[in-house]
Amino acid sequence: MAKIVGAITTSHVPAIGGAIAKGLQQDPYWKPFFDGFPHVREWLAKVKPDVVVLVYNDHGLNFFLDKMPTFAVGAADSYSNADEGWGIPQTAPFKGDTELSWHLIEHLVKEDFDLTTCQEMAVDHAFTLPMALCWPDQKWPVRVVPVVVNTVQAPLPSAARCYKLGQALARAIESWPKDERVVVMGTGGLSHQLDGERAGFINKDFDEKFMASMIDDPAWATKYSTAELVELSGTQGVELLNWMVARGTLPEKVRKEHSNYHIPISNTATGLMVLEPAA
Repeated sequence: MAKIVGAITTSHVPAIGGAIAKGLQQDPYWKPFFDGFPHVREWLAKVKPDVVVLVYNDHGLNFFLDKMPTFAVGAADSYSNADEGWGIPQTAPFKGDTELSWHLIEHLVKEDFDLTTCQEMAVDHAFTLPMALCWPDQKWPVRVVPVVVNTVQAPLPSAARCYKLGQALARAIESWPKDERVVVMGTGGLSHQLDGERAGFINKDFDEKFMASMIDDPAWATKYSTAELVELSGTQGVELLNWMVARGTLPEKVRKEHSNYHIPISNTATGLMVLEPAA
């Protein structure tokens, strides 16, 4: 049977791609951020995942405002990215797992999640950059299943709904009959707002409480409405919904393997966590 060995949550700011391309990992501005990832790579080398289920939000490369599904799951043989206008070099394609994807899709539909299924799917920086941070040689040793959450256009799913999606994903993964090791990754945030009167908004106090809740009180954010989460974390900070899905795939009791928090990177508070099921 498949086993979820842990979850990684991390930011996906486009500027990270530019910093990687320019070799700025040791630059004083970027070093506190990049220094968070060697331990993640060591952990991945230890747990040796076969599959990454990556939960993120699309920024217009695959979906746009005219067609914005609440939840979408990739069911393709491979996934490629394209030029989004940030000057980020394209990556090698990612190998999919159509059999596992359809297993997850069918299980989630049975649990009353209405999904958009994508047999062709482009993946953007929210997918590619976290993968590049985990495997900087960009020789992907895992198969991937993309899961997209709408954090862009109202109405957004609630934090409670996203947490329940994660729980349903866990049941689907654990019912997969093959002996596979799975890491779930949730990307985005933390607090930031790129537009409007609050452009540049960062809420460190909320970010720290949210990260602490990921360990001790995973349903903490579900007490807030989506509008309240936007107020607390910023228009784009609501990407924390992707973290909620990833956290929902783990049991209530977890062990923090690693974390890092740094501000600012491109007007964004960046967070990083590695969580394992408690022994």
